[in-house]
Amino acid sequence: MSKKEALLKAAENKVRLGGYSNFSFRELASEVGIKSASVHYHFPTKADLGAELAHQYTNSFLAALGEPNELKASGKNPIDVYTQLFRSALVTDRKMCLCGLLGAESDSLPDKVRLEVKRFFNQNLTWLSAAHLANGELNPTKAAIQTVSLLEGAMMISKTLDDNSYFELATQ
Repeated sequence: MSKKEALLKAAENKVRLGGYSNFSFRELASEVGIKSASVHYHFPTKADLGAELAHQYTNSFLAALGEPNELKASGKNPIDVYTQLFRSALVTDRKMCLCGLLGAESDSLPDKVRLEVKRFFNQNLTWLSAAHLANGELNPTKAAIQTVSLLEGAMMISKTLDDNSYFELATQ
């Protein structure tokens, strides 16, 4: 893993546990074992790091899903696959969705980070609309909004109450 990748991973862990303000370049440098000035080599500003983090998270998240029509053709329900990614983040990783957490802070985020968080939600809504259409949903846009809202909300409630059964109940 390169130093840049290690910095992004360390930042992701901190943001997913406490939000955008939960890290500093000095903390990341210490965690990765480099000087603080070296963080600035890879990311001139915290906003640059945050934007790259949200961008990569979006790409990784969507890549993990695959294409809705291909999932459906292979006998899988694409909405179940989507839900499982959220479940895994909550239950296995014990963390919030990075862009869901950043989305809650969007009013205080730098513009370039906010744009990447919007990109996450726009691309997820597009994916979910295609998934619901593949499942024969009559109003796939509405269903997409309901799906992402339900999952982000269920994740937040479960984390807040320290009880994953709320997520399971919401997703039954």
